[in-house]
Amino acid sequence: MSGFDDREKAFEQKFQHDQDLQFKVEVRRNKLLGLWLAGELFGMSDDEASAYAKEVISSDFEEPGVEDVVKKVMADVEEHKVDFSEHRLRHRMEELLEEAKKQVMSE
Repeated sequence: MSGFDDREKAFEQKFQHDQDLQFKVEVRRNKLLGLWLAGELFGMSDDEASAYAKEVISSDFEEPGVEDVVKKVMADVEEHKVDFSEHRLRHRMEELLEEAKKQVMSE
């Protein structure tokens, strides 16, 4: 029975590790997204960009998935009167997710 218990514990630890890693990657993606939007589309200063990136990160805790981030960012895009579609946003988020994975894995 000990072997089974050890395997079960190892599986649970791996699952927890994978969940933690996925969380870090998503937070990093949201930070990268906020910084990119602030600098490239909204023309914010470095301090404003950092604050905005934190807002984007925080928006992801409102509901499961990325829809809360998409809603927040698209509202901000509209507020800043920037021509940027939801499709382009989702594509950029996918690109930044890959970048975030690379960054987190290299740490």
